[in-house]
Amino acid sequence: MRTSGTVVLCVTALLVAATARGAQSKNEIKELNQATSTLTEIRNAPDNGISEDIWNKAQCVVVIPSLKKAAFIVGVEGGSGVMSCRHADNSWSAPIFMQLTKGSAGFQIGAQSTDLVLVVMNKTGVEKLLSNKVTLGTDASIAAGPVGRTASAATDAQMTAEMLSYSRSKGLFAGVNLSGGSLRADDSANAKVYGSKASAKEIVLGTTPVTMTAEGRAFTDALSRDVRATTGVKK
Repeated sequence: MRTSGTVVLCVTALLVAATARGAQSKNEIKELNQATSTLTEIRNAPDNGISEDIWNKAQCVVVIPSLKKAAFIVGVEGGSGVMSCRHADNSWSAPIFMQLTKGSAGFQIGAQSTDLVLVVMNKTGVEKLLSNKVTLGTDASIAAGPVGRTASAATDAQMTAEMLSYSRSKGLFAGVNLSGGSLRADDSANAKVYGSKASAKEIVLGTTPVTMTAEGRAFTDALSRDVRATTGVKK
């Protein structure tokens, strides 16, 4: 009877732990699904999306769906999302979870929600982003990205920036100024999904293997997808 009782207690403990972990993962699953939807919609925009030339040169991509902005005298923006980085074989890393915050001063009132995409264009930008919390525009150069299926309209500042930023609000898609914003890895969310042994840097660089979830795979598939056939862009 004692052995039977012990087994029951162990099974119950495992079920409780599994239920708790499942509840903790709901936010991460939601973020990945929303990021995949946002990324797919932006990449499939026929005329005013991000050019394939920029995507092909991207070292990492950060997607923050529903960046929240609330304002009354002093504005505060914040949101969470995911980032994946390109490997040498052109595959994309398991996505890690990120957080962005940005404040602004001046008289303002109201609230809005914006989808945000950051394209990291070179290895210097990647190294800075993975080192610790980064202040955009100070620690890493950032510019509002050129909009359109060709990159010929890009300015010198856009071509030399370590990161390009885009936003989508109320159906409008455009480059956006994020200077002063702080971007960092969400270590708590990453530990829930991948375990505490792998750091955000190790996950995206592939130095510590992790198991990618189905939702994470859907996000990297959206990054890898050739959208030229659906958007009418010539190969």
